[in-house]
Amino acid sequence: MKTKNIIILLAIVFGVVVLLLGLLVPSLNQTRQFSRDVKYRVENQTYPEEDGSAPILRGLSNSSSASSRESELEKLGEYSMDERIGNTTEQKPGGYLGGRRARGYGGGGYGGMGGYRGGQPGSKPVNRESVVRYNQPPVQKLASSRLRAQSRTSGPSTLSIDSELATVTADEIWIIAKAETGKIIVDEDTPGSGAMLAKLPDEEKEIPLPLKHTDVKGQISGYIATVEVTQQFHNPYEEKIEAVYVFPLPQNAAVNEFIMIIGERKIRGIIREREEAEQIYAEARRQGYTAALLTQERPNIFTQKVANIEPKKEIDVNIKYFNTLAYVDGWYEFIFPMVVGPRFNPPGSTDGVGAVAHGKTGISGQKTEVQYLKPGQRSGHDISLAVDIDAGVAIEEISCPSHVITNSSVTAEKRTVKLSNRDSIPNKDFVLRYKVAGKTVKSALVTHHDKRGGFFTLMLYPPESLKHLKRAPMEMIFVLDCSGSMSGKPIAKAKDAITRALRQLQPGDTFQVIRFSNNASQLGPNPVPATPANIRRGLDYVKSLHGGGGTMMIEGIKAALDFPHDPKRFRLVSFMTDGYIGNEAEILGEVHNRLGDSRIFSFGVGSSVNRYLLDRMAKIGTGAVAYIGLDESAGEIIDLFYERISHPALTDVAIDWGSLKVTDVYPAKVPDLFVGRPIILTGRFDGDRNTTIRVTGKVGNLDQEIVIPFNPGDSSHGGIACVWARKKIETLASRATYDRDGELPEQIKQVALEYGLMSAYTAFIAVDSSRQTAGEYGKTVNVPVPVPHGVRYDTTVQR
Repeated sequence: MKTKNIIILLAIVFGVVVLLLGLLVPSLNQTRQFSRDVKYRVENQTYPEEDGSAPILRGLSNSSSASSRESELEKLGEYSMDERIGNTTEQKPGGYLGGRRARGYGGGGYGGMGGYRGGQPGSKPVNRESVVRYNQPPVQKLASSRLRAQSRTSGPSTLSIDSELATVTADEIWIIAKAETGKIIVDEDTPGSGAMLAKLPDEEKEIPLPLKHTDVKGQISGYIATVEVTQQFHNPYEEKIEAVYVFPLPQNAAVNEFIMIIGERKIRGIIREREEAEQIYAEARRQGYTAALLTQERPNIFTQKVANIEPKKEIDVNIKYFNTLAYVDGWYEFIFPMVVGPRFNPPGSTDGVGAVAHGKTGISGQKTEVQYLKPGQRSGHDISLAVDIDAGVAIEEISCPSHVITNSSVTAEKRTVKLSNRDSIPNKDFVLRYKVAGKTVKSALVTHHDKRGGFFTLMLYPPESLKHLKRAPMEMIFVLDCSGSMSGKPIAKAKDAITRALRQLQPGDTFQVIRFSNNASQLGPNPVPATPANIRRGLDYVKSLHGGGGTMMIEGIKAALDFPHDPKRFRLVSFMTDGYIGNEAEILGEVHNRLGDSRIFSFGVGSSVNRYLLDRMAKIGTGAVAYIGLDESAGEIIDLFYERISHPALTDVAIDWGSLKVTDVYPAKVPDLFVGRPIILTGRFDGDRNTTIRVTGKVGNLDQEIVIPFNPGDSSHGGIACVWARKKIETLASRATYDRDGELPEQIKQVALEYGLMSAYTAFIAVDSSRQTAGEYGKTVNVPVPVPHGVRYDTTVQR
């Protein structure tokens, strides 16, 4: 019996041992696998701004080799490496988040991205380690980065970077995983662009949206504007949110700086390839880090996303850009667009910009989608705007046809203009014009020189002598947009413009009137002589037209450009439209392919016109464009326009740059010069001696010459390099609308990365790595946009 009990006892012991081994072996295997994970700790230090403001976090500068990058890091003290496991040595506060590749440049400073924890340098945090873990470490790439790996055998549990990011080299990793605080659930909902009020899940209470204010500050020096736009987001909810806002900027804006501001911290964004930036943002959002992403949908349409805004917290996003001002009939013109107008997209397209009603996300089938408020609704989002003007010469007059402003004089050459608080709803373009003293405005050259070389912009004015010469007979083609977005006041303004123009035709001219919406029709099969009877016929036809239907602009392009040209007359095609289409690339390509001997002189009609489309059409069509606001006199603008084109242009323009070595000038071919309409050339130069630039051309059979003295120290502006790079991107993008060269996107991307600029293929990304917010990242809450002033909701918005 005793022996039997011993056997039973041994069997029990054996069973317990087997059970323990079964539990222990997998754990040991996991530990071995765990120890093979590669861990990196990179620490960031903040640097106070020169003005004593809150520090901006900086990352790595662009170095040609890994060793030089490491040397620079050691010199700056921006990261420290320690090969000991479980390091508890004294460290500076913070966690590094950022890096730069050889082609990547940040906006200003070193272009890094990241965050810091509170405390003074030299404080002792409690073993806070910011780590990056790879499921499958890319050993060869990591070794090339010269960052020393630590084999992990113990420490807190961490989140892992998704496998699709595992091929990114170590100095490119920005998402830094910290101690896991809870399971993150990814929401696959696709964000749109807003509605007046939003509801959280399981709540009936309606609450305000996250964008509460936009502040715009501009500085104008000569004809170059430097503009800072600050978007102020807040979270009025009881849970975290992601805010999404689709908004416009000028089509020639060179966006080169992006800063996310959280309290006293400023996190400078960096430029990256768009796909890469979007992946980083998605991963930061998933892991709970506050992040901001800026992408370009069109040269004048952008999307701002801000992830993980905590309840009752505020986050500002600051965007900086440079652009050149237009000069129109003696007035400089500063434009700031405030709302994206509703676009029409041809059937079957998917890469357009959809316009849908609140709650109808996805029904347009377009890649980018804007939701609009119903008439009478407001989101609470308002705007403030101030512009400081330094004209260099006395300012004679200031005008703002779009808004109520206040205007104060600092000196005769300097003015400060502010938007009135009574006119702060962002539902139309802000248009500011100012006239400087003197009957003759001289051509102006502005330069900049840095380690990359010399850059310049030249505003070339036509000679005064052109005003004394009369024009040749013309073939005038008027093309009127009769789509739904033009219904009401816009089409009335456009019809007034055509009526006025028809009455100014001269004997010997011919004309044609074409309308388009879903299709195109016209006054007759061919242009008709400008006789009194035919003009009356044309006036009656214009009077009969009304708005409705889609914007099949391609039909208007074909009808206007496809019939044979009369070689005895100067053909001028005038499009009257708001440009509210989503297939701009297709339209621009067709204009280029069908243009022939035509010139395009167009009118943008409305309060928030698609200036990108109309300006680009005028450049491709070697003509010009004018804009008619809904509160402006169409007759006055038409009179000025036709006064300009009633004189011949300076053609066959050539430039002798003197002793300067000039390259990469855009546009490559100097356009014709029309009265009252200068052109802007931008390029690169080498040379530091005074010289004389000579511009020659012809007016009919007469030779003309413009002389411009060049002194490198006369006028300089730091934004010229960005203006030049933006112009190069614009030129390449314009080529891409008709040239199927597969290298063009890569060329655009290279320029944008080198000069730290936004483009269709690059994006700004900023992530705060100082702390990981708790809980899920929350729902996407979209910022609403009002239908532009004067545009009818019922004829433009899908419901």
